Amino acid sequence: DNPQRLRSEAAFAKLAGVCPVPASSGKTSRHRLNRNGDRDANNALYRIALVRMRFHQPTRDYVKRRTAQGKTKPEIIRSLKRYIAREVFTAIVNPPTDIPHRSELRQARLQARLPLVTVASAHGVATIELSRLERGLQHNTDLARRVHAWLDDYLTKTA
Repeated sequence: DNPQRLRSEAAFAKLAGVCPVPASSGKTSRHRLNRNGDRDANNALYRIALVRMRFHQPTRDYVKRRTAQGKTKPEIIRSLKRYIAREVFTAIVNPPTDIPHRSELRQARLQARLPLVTVASAHGVATIELSRLERGLQHNTDLARRVHAWLDDYLTKTA
């Protein structure tokens, strides 16, 4: 809710509980993740890592490479969570600017005097999905861009 309080990517990693903490003993040199921070954020990063390990080919290649290097699954997940935290931080601090705001979608649809059913059927989605998008309860950047472009095109044709 407040991305201005995130001073750096490392601060976000600490907030999400994915910053590395030395956990070495004797001759071994290893790290573990910080157990402090927002548990919900940490859980989200963990789930993203698991899904990527299963379905994202570059991540699957990374896991195979790190396993060949002798890393354990928890160590690989730790590294993945830290990498994902970097990506999430970038997305939070620099959100895409070309995504139409929900109020713009609703305003354009009402200006065109089109009901939700018409716009939803034109895009092959359920009416409730478009309604939730307009109200900000659902986030689908691809659909938002398509609907906004379609409404702009419709308004220029009818004008």
